[in-house]
Amino acid sequence: MINSNLLAVVASTVTDTASGNWQKPLVMFVCNILALLVLSRRIWYPHVGPKMPLPFPSLFNNVSVPAFLACMSAGHLLGTFMILSLHIDKYF
Repeated sequence: MINSNLLAVVASTVTDTASGNWQKPLVMFVCNILALLVLSRRIWYPHVGPKMPLPFPSLFNNVSVPAFLACMSAGHLLGTFMILSLHIDKYF
């Protein structure tokens, strides 16, 4: 049998996180776009492989799929570090 106090704690945690926060996705989006803009020009071979169908190829250096995945991986790492360093995950 599960203790009712444990269920109350789990329910309050779920409702707090389920409400959402608009700051985390915004920071992650900006970090991913910044990583794509900067790192697509810094990768040694950005045009090896099939091209990624991006909306503005000249702006994003017309990168390939592997270069795009590398930029997105670096952008997610940068975004995670930014979110943790800005303390966006804390509740006010």
